[in-house]
Parts: sequence; structure tokens; C-alpha cells
Amino acid sequence: MIVERDHIGIFGKMNAGKSSIMNLLTQQSSSIVDSTPGTTTDSKIILQEVHGIGPIKLYDTAGIDEQSILGQKKKLKAYADLKECDLIIVVIDPSTERVDHEKDIITHAKTLDKQVLIVYNIFDPEHEKNIPILEKNIPKISTYNRLTIKAIDSTYRMPLIDFICEHFDSQYKNIELLPFLQQGEQYMLIIPMDVETPKGRYLRPQAMVEEYITRNWAYPLSFRLDLTKARSRDLEHIIEQDRFISVMDSFKKRPHAVITDSQAIDIMYQWVPEDILLTTFSITMINYTSRGRLQQFVNGINALRKLKSGDTVLIAEACNHSRIGEDIGTVQIPNFLDKNFPEVKYEHAFGKVFGDDLAKYQLIIHCGGCMMSPQKQLARIRDIEHVNVPVTNYGMFLSYIQGEKALQRVLKPWGITYNLRD
Repeated sequence: MIVERDHIGIFGKMNAGKSSIMNLLTQQSSSIVDSTPGTTTDSKIILQEVHGIGPIKLYDTAGIDEQSILGQKKKLKAYADLKECDLIIVVIDPSTERVDHEKDIITHAKTLDKQVLIVYNIFDPEHEKNIPILEKNIPKISTYNRLTIKAIDSTYRMPLIDFICEHFDSQYKNIELLPFLQQGEQYMLIIPMDVETPKGRYLRPQAMVEEYITRNWAYPLSFRLDLTKARSRDLEHIIEQDRFISVMDSFKKRPHAVITDSQAIDIMYQWVPEDILLTTFSITMINYTSRGRLQQFVNGINALRKLKSGDTVLIAEACNHSRIGEDIGTVQIPNFLDKNFPEVKYEHAFGKVFGDDLAKYQLIIHCGGCMMSPQKQLARIRDIEHVNVPVTNYGMFLSYIQGEKALQRVLKPWGITYNLRD
């Protein structure tokens, strides 16, 4: 189960005391503290439960004022992390003479509609008198809540936590994993377990769905589908279908819904009776990690019909699993594009890399994002919206290529009706 965490980022110049604030909050030496400028070379990330705040993901970022090629890379990484944070803590050393970099952080954060708190970290009590002077150079500083502390002094930990609790409004929006679930009903999970399936555990979406169904007083049943047999044109197909039907008929009451691996939607669309709800794990996860923005991914599928010679499609995944067999991103989607749009190019972005020039694409096809936090998923969505590129999803794509009726069917549980010809 994904633990929902508020993402809090600590930003500022080199030697402002960012790592000391990280250590103050975590009560341990989470980050190296040293007077050498540029000690923090990459973002240090800690997952922790802080009493009074709750579960958080805490980012200690590199100083953004290092004047070197490496320093520019550190700055870009810090700003990439800023996109994923819910709260931005800007750390200012009052002994500083200029606050240009701090203003840049604040401006960047406000552009992305982030909450901002300012913490003055005092190294020398004499420097505290500089604060009013510095604030004259920070536009609208009175609109930001500020706190003055000495980060290396542990007695300031609770004042800092109280300050965060008082002024940070968690934007966490609770999204039900399966909003169509009903207590007491039975749900069938279709899990092919192909050559990419790790031994000893379910994939994260499968485990989350099973846990969610059980926790909400309903009953999950997992069915391992042999896709090779199901897709065969001989007796094996009939035997596999009969096995599926016999399991479904074993219920005293028909399942309320079937949730299938997206790779099996071509089979399940044909085999699951129309009076039973049908959707996919991938669609479930993209709705969950995007915080209910499923309609945006539905709208994006329209772009598939408009692709023309010279266009480029980005196939994006959030993780770097071992890709073998009939992998969706490297085999199934490219095969469909090669067959139906031979003059359309496609590129891949796997793992943390998402592309530096999203504007060059005419369509982005994204995985379910099961290994991403909602904050990271929303950061990607904002980047996509900024360049006005359509985006859809693996589960949506694999359903669409079975026909409009198949796509309509997997969207029905989510209360979405959409005519692709509109």
C-alpha cells in the first residue's frame, strides 16, 4: 500500500543551514553538515513520520548559487524536486548580502502554486538585525510566514514543527482506489503472471487493489490467466475460456467487477459478460496517482487518430523494470504504431528521465504510474500541460485499440462516458 506523504522541500543557498534543518526535523544526522560550500551535491531524501506533521517525504536540496557547470546541474535538480514538493521551506542566512537566489526560489514556487515558508537560520546573533534590511528586497515578504531559529540548537525543533503545523495546509486529497466498490460484493482480479512477473509477490497495483477490496469488506479472487493459451486459435483457447467461465460460475452471485491486467483486455473484453463491470489495473492506478484526472487521459486518446507522417510519440514509464517478452512499452505499443502509423516516430522515457523537450511530441502515452508518488505524477502532468501536449495511458491505449466499445466499457466503472468521434 502506498503511504500518502506530504512532500516538504528545504531550499536555499549553499551554507544557509538546509542540512542542519533536515537533521533538526529528523533528529538524526540525515545529511552531512560541513562549512565547505557545496557539501550537499544531490538531494537527500528521507521518509519519516514526524509527530504533529504526519508521514512526510523530506528533501534536503543542494544550494542553488554554486557558480560552476556542476552547480548549474545541482540547481536544475533542486528545481526539479521543487515541482514535487507540497511545501517549500526557504532557508536564509541573515548574514547574506543579497537575496536574489532566495527571490528566485520563491518566485518559482509561487508560479507552481506551492506553499512557502521562510526560515531565518541564525549563525551569529549579531546578524539577526540584518533581517529587516533583507526583507526590503523580497517582494511581498509580509505575505509569507517567517520563523527565526538556530538550526544547530535542538531546542528549536519543536518551534519549527509547530511553525510548519500552524502554517502548512496539507493539500492531500483522498482518492478512493476503486470508487465503484461495494461492500459485500465479489471482485475478480485477472493476473496473467508473464515472464516479467517477479516471484514471491504481486505487482504493486495488484497488491493495492486486493488490499483495498479486503479492507473495504468486499471479497477479491485472483485468477491467473494463460495469455498464450487464451490467444491461441486451437483447442487450448476453448479450454482456457472454459476454465475462466467455470471459476466465474462458481460464485453464488456474479462478481460486481473484473479488474484485469491491461495486456489481457483483448481477451477479457470478449469473455467478461457485459452486465459485469470491467476495467484495468493501469487505468485504476493512473486515476489514483493523478488524483482523479482520468478524464484528461481519456481526452488524450483522440490524438492517436490524428497522428501523421513526421509526428513523434513519447512512450513513458515511471520505473526501470527488466523488459523481456511482450513488454507493453517496448513491444506492444511500438508494434501497433509500426503497423498503423509507419511514418510516425516514437521515443522512450523510462525511470526518472522524462524528456527535456516535451513540446516536440504530438502524443505522450504514459504507464499507470504505480511506482510514482502522486506529487511526481502531478509534476509530470503540469509539465505536459505547460506545452499543451495530449497525454493518455497504457490501459487506455490497449483498450482503445480493441475498439471504441472496449474503451467505453473499461471507463464505465469510473462514471465516464465519452464518444471518441466528438
